[in-house]
Amino acid sequence: MTRPDTKARAALAAGDRVAIVAGSGRLPVDVAERLVAEGRTPLVLAIEGEADAAAFPEGATVRPVPLERLGTTPPLLRQAGITHLVLAGGVARRPAIHRLRLGLDVLTLLPRLAAAYARGDDGLLRVIIALVERRGLTVVGAHDLVPDLTAPEGLMSRKRPTRADWRDIAAAAEAARTLGALDIGQGAVAIGGRAIALEDIDGTDGLLARVRDLRDHGRLAGRRRGVLVKCAKPGQELRSDLPAIGPATVDGAKAAGLAGIAVEAGRAFVLDFARTVERADRAGLFLYGLPERGRDGHG
Repeated sequence: MTRPDTKARAALAAGDRVAIVAGSGRLPVDVAERLVAEGRTPLVLAIEGEADAAAFPEGATVRPVPLERLGTTPPLLRQAGITHLVLAGGVARRPAIHRLRLGLDVLTLLPRLAAAYARGDDGLLRVIIALVERRGLTVVGAHDLVPDLTAPEGLMSRKRPTRADWRDIAAAAEAARTLGALDIGQGAVAIGGRAIALEDIDGTDGLLARVRDLRDHGRLAGRRRGVLVKCAKPGQELRSDLPAIGPATVDGAKAAGLAGIAVEAGRAFVLDFARTVERADRAGLFLYGLPERGRDGHG
């Protein structure tokens, strides 16, 4: 089990200060904890209804912000001396564009923002990053600041994939990449060498719940094993929205009757790593970090 890159790629100078636009999940908390441990004081813009403001460590400055008002925060960032910005965590809803509150300098880009709304999440995030960088901030990925949160290459669990599991991994990975090319989702489940369910707006939890329900009837009745694969979208803006798994993903995969989970090494997060691996070992599931596409990952 090796990590493709264990050295932070986004070196911060002594006077740099990081703001975290925090959505749901463990990732923004992990980033904040790492920055605080390095002696920094990150500013956390905790999106109301998504981020748990109470979960962030002492030493971080936490400001709850309605999602619709994120566009009005640049003066706050400038006042706080922010030089770098990280987008981390999930956002379950996309507010109506007419409800957004934007600064005057953003209003000129409203047509571009409206066009991005008509595309998928990656297209929208690219426009948001461009807007941020127009203000002189450097946008970095959470994986750039905390690279050891990403999946290592190879086997992470005691359980290993079988030959049949590798057929499922190949089928699910192909389906996930096809889905990602359409900017729809990042995950797929394959059983018996065929993709049977794809991630949609309900995310990975919804995908696994649908697979669990399918076990009780139809073509999956009596079928065993299967694999969840999560991949970054082809050509994805890697500074935001990388795939992630954690203990809850393992629980969902177990409930869905799957044999294991595979993710792209270096391009997917394994949150709460030790607990996720322990949970997989206890459930008898495998966890595998796939190498770069085109390389043999059966070692």
